[in-house]
Amino acid sequence: MTATATLAMLNLDCADPSALAGFYGAVLDWKVVHSEEEYAMVSGEGTSIGFGRIEGYRPPEWPDTSAAKRFHLDMHVDDLDAAEERCVALGATRPAFQPGGDRWRVLLDPAGHPFCVCIRPGE
Repeated sequence: MTATATLAMLNLDCADPSALAGFYGAVLDWKVVHSEEEYAMVSGEGTSIGFGRIEGYRPPEWPDTSAAKRFHLDMHVDDLDAAEERCVALGATRPAFQPGGDRWRVLLDPAGHPFCVCIRPGE
């Protein structure tokens, strides 16, 4: 089957695009390729993540069982503890609810979006 489309990039709403681009740029070791007050972008490994400023932005709650499921990013890592430590040093926080046991950790980026660091498959 032929794909109908290819993923161009992912965009996240936030209050401070430059700060969030800096955070994900550092976490992923990607380059910040655009940074303005209203919009910023990081690129690497064949895709990009954009960050758009939304007036009155409110982060999602984790875990929020009363709202519809929102997307989140999963990132492969070699060492969960080291990845968590690095992400927290860069501005992430670790919520109390952790459903992944020793296979993955849920973290919240500086804008409050949940993301997971997951042990790379085969390890």
